[in-house]
Amino acid sequence: MTKEQAQVDLDLMTRIASDDESAVTELYDRFGALVYRMAYQMMPKKADAEDAVQEIFVRLWRSAGRYDPSRAALSTWVVLITRRHLVDRLRRARVRVQPNATLEEAWAPMADTIGPEAGMTEQERFSELMNRIESLPELQRDVLKRAYLHGQTLRQIGLELDRPVGTIKSTLSRALVRLRERAVTEESVV
Repeated sequence: MTKEQAQVDLDLMTRIASDDESAVTELYDRFGALVYRMAYQMMPKKADAEDAVQEIFVRLWRSAGRYDPSRAALSTWVVLITRRHLVDRLRRARVRVQPNATLEEAWAPMADTIGPEAGMTEQERFSELMNRIESLPELQRDVLKRAYLHGQTLRQIGLELDRPVGTIKSTLSRALVRLRERAVTEESVV
C-alpha cells in the first residue's frame, strides 16, 4: 500500500467518523460487493446475508474512528471486521434455539446421549434426557438448560450468572461430554 493510498483511506474513514454520508456511500461503493460476497458464502439464506451486510456497514461506520492505516490496509480492516461479524452471527444462531422450534429441535444437540432405545416415544426420550440433565452438577445443569432449552446465548448466560463467557463455554462443553459418557456407560451395562 502506498502512502498516498493510506492517506486516502484514512481521510475516508475520518470523514465517516464525522458522519459524512457521502463518505459512507463511498465506502459501500468500494467494499459492498466484497462484503456481500463474504456474507452470502457464510449465511444460510440470502436474506440473512443481506441483513449481515447492513449490520457490518453500521459496524464499520461506528468504528471508523479507530481505523489505523499503519496497522492494516483499509481492505484488510474491512475483511477482518466482516469476518468477525459473520462468525459471531453464526455462533449466536447456533447457540440460540429459535422460539418456534419443536421440543425435539431444542434438545437435538444432546439427543445422541440417549442412545437408540427402540420403542421410546419422543416424550419418553425427552423425559430420560431431562433425568440425565438433572443429575449433572448445578452449574452444568443450569448452563445447559439456559443454552438449549431457553435459547440464551453464552454471553447472556455469562452476564446472568456473573461468569466469564469462557467459563460458560467450557461448562457447557463439560456438561455435554458428561451426558455422552453416561450414555456410553449405560449402553455398556445393558
